Amino acid sequence: MKPLIRKPLQSVVILILLFSVVHCFSQPYPNPYRVVENWAKLPNGRIMGAVGKVTIDPDGEHIWAVIRCDATEPDRFGDECLDSDLDPILKFDQEGNIVHRFGGGMFIWPHGIDVDNDGNIWVTDAVSDNRIPEGAQRGHQVIKFSPQGEVLMVLGNPGKPGNGEYEFNSPSDVIVADNGDIFIADGHSQDTNNRVMKYSSDGAFIKSWGKTGYGPGEFKSLHGLDIDMRGRLFVADRGNNRLQIFDQDGNFIAQWTQFGKPSGVFFDEDDNIYVSDSESDNVQNPGWEMGIRIGDAHLGWVHYFIMLPTGDPRVTTTNGAEFVAADKYGNLYGGEPGPRKLQKYVRVRP
Repeated sequence: MKPLIRKPLQSVVILILLFSVVHCFSQPYPNPYRVVENWAKLPNGRIMGAVGKVTIDPDGEHIWAVIRCDATEPDRFGDECLDSDLDPILKFDQEGNIVHRFGGGMFIWPHGIDVDNDGNIWVTDAVSDNRIPEGAQRGHQVIKFSPQGEVLMVLGNPGKPGNGEYEFNSPSDVIVADNGDIFIADGHSQDTNNRVMKYSSDGAFIKSWGKTGYGPGEFKSLHGLDIDMRGRLFVADRGNNRLQIFDQDGNFIAQWTQFGKPSGVFFDEDDNIYVSDSESDNVQNPGWEMGIRIGDAHLGWVHYFIMLPTGDPRVTTTNGAEFVAADKYGNLYGGEPGPRKLQKYVRVRP
């Protein structure tokens, strides 16, 4: 006869294991970073405007950022460069000093930015159609600049939204692959195209995929793009609270939901993934906190979390970093449109 104590012991063991798992996953992730206050320095008394995407120069140490123009009206958001000639494309050194700038008068709402392997800068204008004055030749476009700021290519039909092969509707982001192929996140809300566009290095249309929806390969306010060391294209499908992963032909691979409500995604050369969440709250993504999650780009494990350092993470408004990038020294940079900050973080412990 089996001893009567066996089943209670088994139950106790199971309960202990379950408690251990729950306890493990309920622990907050460590944060090995500290904030560098007032890092970015703007010249001639310019006030920091809403910050869009940030990215890293091919040298690994200079930082490129979209900084929107008008910062004099606290509540202005969505067309800050409409009536300004300030340069919204800025390059910073490690000390936060501007070493180059350009793009004044060319955008209404600059949003996404990428620097290709040749040092060319790509910038999207994601302004909503209802904020474009009649006859304006800005918006709904992606512009390629030389490292000196010379216009090399324009994709899209400036000032006019569309859904054709060479048209966009509020393009959020752009990323250029190692072979020169161009990927554009075409859309910024549920009412825009919500698709990924692919072009060759000379601007010839190759293909597109996606539509508004919830299934694999469908998007709801796609917001950011990046390509990992394996060549996989990651899409920050913000409205669906997930990252979607594709090969460069648009074939769906997987979706990750462990990084919160992603606005931006970035990979470093050590195969780390950085995901910025500026939107999670009790309405849009209950149970999640705003901040920057850092993990393993291969397996998808989250290792660190920089929680939104100030403010109430439960307020239903954009807060903290929408985009994030990491330089070759391991420092992080967050583009914060709501707080109007270009925030630097340095790693202080392993």
